[in-house]
Amino acid sequence: MGHSHDQHGHSHAHGHAHDHSHGHTCGHDHDHDHPNTELDAATLAALDESIPDQDLSPTEVSRRTLLRSAGILGGTAALAVTGAQAAAAATPQTVPGWIFQEGKRPNHWLAGDHHIHTQFSSDAMYRVIDQARHAAAYGLDWLVITDHGGATHARIGVDLVNPQIKAARSELRDTLIFQGFEWNIPAAEHGTIFVAPGSREVEVLKQFENDYDGSVKNASSNSPANEALAVSGIQWLGQQVDQRRVQDALFLANHPARNGIDSPHEIRNWRDADPRIAVGFEGAPGHQAAGLPASIGGASARGFYGNSPNANSFPGYPAESYRTWGGFDWFTSTVGGLWDSLLAEGKPWWISANSDSHTNWNETARRPDGSSQDQFNRDGRYMDPVYGNAANKTAGDFWPGYYSRTHVGTERRDYLSVMEGLRAGRMWVDHGMLAKGVEVEVREVGRKYGESLGGALLVRRGRPVELVVRITTQTMPNWANFLPTLNRVDAIRGAVKGAVSDRDTFTAPDTKVVRQWDTSGKRGTFELVLPLGEAEEPFYVRVRGTDGNRSQPGYLGAAIDPAGPKLDVVGDADPWVDLWFYTNPIWVLPKK
Repeated sequence: MGHSHDQHGHSHAHGHAHDHSHGHTCGHDHDHDHPNTELDAATLAALDESIPDQDLSPTEVSRRTLLRSAGILGGTAALAVTGAQAAAAATPQTVPGWIFQEGKRPNHWLAGDHHIHTQFSSDAMYRVIDQARHAAAYGLDWLVITDHGGATHARIGVDLVNPQIKAARSELRDTLIFQGFEWNIPAAEHGTIFVAPGSREVEVLKQFENDYDGSVKNASSNSPANEALAVSGIQWLGQQVDQRRVQDALFLANHPARNGIDSPHEIRNWRDADPRIAVGFEGAPGHQAAGLPASIGGASARGFYGNSPNANSFPGYPAESYRTWGGFDWFTSTVGGLWDSLLAEGKPWWISANSDSHTNWNETARRPDGSSQDQFNRDGRYMDPVYGNAANKTAGDFWPGYYSRTHVGTERRDYLSVMEGLRAGRMWVDHGMLAKGVEVEVREVGRKYGESLGGALLVRRGRPVELVVRITTQTMPNWANFLPTLNRVDAIRGAVKGAVSDRDTFTAPDTKVVRQWDTSGKRGTFELVLPLGEAEEPFYVRVRGTDGNRSQPGYLGAAIDPAGPKLDVVGDADPWVDLWFYTNPIWVLPKK
C-alpha cells in the first residue's frame, strides 16, 4: 500500500503504542493487505438500506442482521447511516459514512499541517523547500502544499509546483510532502484538496480545479447551482479514487466561520456527497500571529477573523461567529454549536489546525525587485524570495509547526497511512506545544482497551463505560521559548439524536461540559478517568485542554460551558498567552 518512498524516520513522542484504536473508516479500504477488506464491503452493502435483503449475499445479510440487532439500522437508530438520510436536492448521490471495522492501534502520532502557501499563490512568497524545511525543523512529519486555486494556478501553477514538491520529497526523506491546492468552494469559503502522491497527482488536481473551482468557473455567489457544483466536485474526487487514477483524495474546509458563507446545510451536503473524501474542517484557522498587539505585531484580528456579514453570508449566524475564540473557529469553540450538531447526528466530521502560512511574522525575506502581480500572472509564480534586511512585524502567519499542529494516529510513516488517519478522525490539535501527548479512549469498565479518537464503541446496553484521558505534559519549551503548562482539561458529552429535520441546524442542545479537571502542577504522564454511567442511549464525548489564562462562559451559557475559550479581541490577541488543545470525538453506540 505504501508510497515508494515509505518513510521510516523518527517518531515524535505524541503517544504510546497502547493507544488501542478500533476505529471506523469511511468508504472502501485502500489497505490492500488489510484482513477486513471483504468484511468492509459487506458492511457497506448492509448499510445501504436502498438494497433489499433478497439482493444481498449471505455475508451481507448476516452483517445487516448484526447492525440491526446493534441498533445501528432501523428506526431512530439510523443515526449511523448518513448516506441515505434526507439528502438535499443538491446531493443526488451519497455514500454511507460509517463502516465499522476492527482498527489497528496507532504505531505513530505524526504532527502535520494541511494548509500552506508558496510563491505559486498570488498572496504568498516562499519556495516549497522553504516551507518544508521549516516544517521539519519545527517538528512536523507531514505537510500539504495548498496554493490558491484560480485562473493562473489552474493554467500553469499546478504543473509548475510539482517539480519543487518532488525535489523537496527527495531532499527531506523523513517528511511527507503532499501536493494539493486551496479550493475556492463554489458558493462558499476555501478548502484543502489533496491527493496521494503518484503519477497522476498533477493531472487529477488540475482537472478538478479547472472543472470545479469557484473562481475558475465564476461560481462564487450563493446559489443552488453553485452549491450543487461543489457537491459534484467532491463526488468527482471519489470517482477518481474508485477508478484508481489516484490512490486517495481528501477535502477539509478551511476557516469555515470567517465570512459566514459556509451555511450548515452546505457543510452537511459536502460531507454526505462522499464521506470518504469530505472529512472535516479547520477547528482552528491559521494566521494566528495576526492578533499580536501593535507593539510587536500587526494588531489585526487573530486568524484574520475580523469580518462581518456580506450578501452571501448565512443570516442565522451571530456577530460573534465572525471572530475566533481562544484562537479557534466559532463552529468548534462553541460547546453545543455547529460542530456538535453534526456529531449529534452521528456524522463523523473532524477538526484540524494549521498555519495557513503565506508571509510569516518576524521574517526577513521579501519578494525581489521586479517580482510583481503582473509578473506572477505571466509566470504563474513570484520570483524567489531574497533577504530583506528588516523583520516583518505586521505579517499574520507563523511557519508550519511553529504554533499550530494536527496530530494524526497512523499505522506507518507513509502517505496513505496519514490520509487514512485523517479520514478515521484519529486526530487531536494543539497550539503552542501545550501538551506533548494526548491519548483518549472510551472503554467498558473492567476492560483493558476501548475505542480511541474517531472510533465508535459498540457496547451491550446497560454496561458501564468510562472515559480515559492520558496526558503527557510538555517537557520542551515551545518556539516562544517558554514551557507551556496544561492547567485544565474538560470533558464534553453530547447525546446522539440522528438526522436533523432542518439541515441548517447549528446547535446541539444536549451537548455540554460534564467534567473539568484541574491539572495545574501535574507533570509527566497521568490519567484522568471519568465514569460515563451505563450505556443506554447513543452519545459521544470529546476533550479539550487549556493553560487557563483566558476563559469565559461559552457562547450558549455557563450551564453548557462554564469556562470556555474567550472571545479574541481584535488588535490585542497574543496567541502565546492563550493555548488550547482539542480532540476529535469518540462515540458510544449501545446494542441490545
